[in-house]
Amino acid sequence: MTAADAPAPIRVGIADDQELVRAGFRLILEAEPDIEVVGEAGDGREALTMAVRDRPDVVLMDIQMPILDGIEATRRLADHPVRTVILTTFERDDYIRAAVAAGASGFLLKNAPPEDLVAAVRVVAGGDALLSPSVTRRVLAQLTDGSPDPAATERLGALTEREVEVLRLVAGGMSNAEIARALVLGEATVKTHVSRVLTKLGLRDRVQAVVFAYESGLAKPGAAPPS
Repeated sequence: MTAADAPAPIRVGIADDQELVRAGFRLILEAEPDIEVVGEAGDGREALTMAVRDRPDVVLMDIQMPILDGIEATRRLADHPVRTVILTTFERDDYIRAAVAAGASGFLLKNAPPEDLVAAVRVVAGGDALLSPSVTRRVLAQLTDGSPDPAATERLGALTEREVEVLRLVAGGMSNAEIARALVLGEATVKTHVSRVLTKLGLRDRVQAVVFAYESGLAKPGAAPPS
């Protein structure tokens, strides 16, 4: 493959009110050949300007920033072609729920190792979504008291039997490749099923799909992962 044939690097914007934090993230990300940091912002309002001006594929968004916080900035970017990974030093359930509701595609603690930050950018840029495992367990335990939401359960009726099965495995934290192996399907077929599930249920990404699975009773906190 020639340089001209190489895929374009992932364009990343960094929004954090601490300059040292931004510099650290930039250092980590720009060491990767497939990632390019295209802009920085010190508050939520600057983050909105940066997202429109520099057109990043992914914005790393701090929650606690002056003028406009990261949750509201994420909400205002929901209709733009940019995906957001929320970064915070706080593992607070209310932050996590708010981030999901605002349309964030990922949630990662700032004390996560550098390799997790890089992986988060790649996963989200690829159209997937993520919550760190510890965060996922906490937020899903808070999102449901174990009683299915009847409206959400009824919406499951729009899915085929195979799509319900795929959604259950998505809720179990499986990637498309893992689901393909479990169901003996091609990975492209699984990707199509996931896309149809999101479309039929009116969901933005896998984060919202996981939340829906728990709200509908299809998945339950504390249940063993699917085998």
